[in-house]
Amino acid sequence: MNLARIRTLTAACAFAAAALIPNIALADSTFYGIVRHTSVNSIKVENPRTGQTLSFEILPKFDQIFSGDGKTTYQMKAIHPGRYVGIIYDQKFLGMRHADKIYIMNNANDRLRRE
Repeated sequence: MNLARIRTLTAACAFAAAALIPNIALADSTFYGIVRHTSVNSIKVENPRTGQTLSFEILPKFDQIFSGDGKTTYQMKAIHPGRYVGIIYDQKFLGMRHADKIYIMNNANDRLRRE
């Protein structure tokens, strides 16, 4: 086989493999809903409109929980089942959803504001 044919075949195989591998979201995304379960290393949230439930991994010393204005921080114990939250997350590490920030929301899915 000549060198040009090998290069073409290699490029075609690489392109086909890239097209078949599932696309992993590298950008941050946001999910809003009601907390269904919390534990030391995960939180499960359900969107009541769509019925979609997602689980997010969190670090044991997670401290990125904010009020709607982003000025007041909360401890993880403020998050309990039945609470409306907004979660900013990514899927960079092995495709697992990882919570970067959690915002406490009111029942209208608006960020909770402290007056």
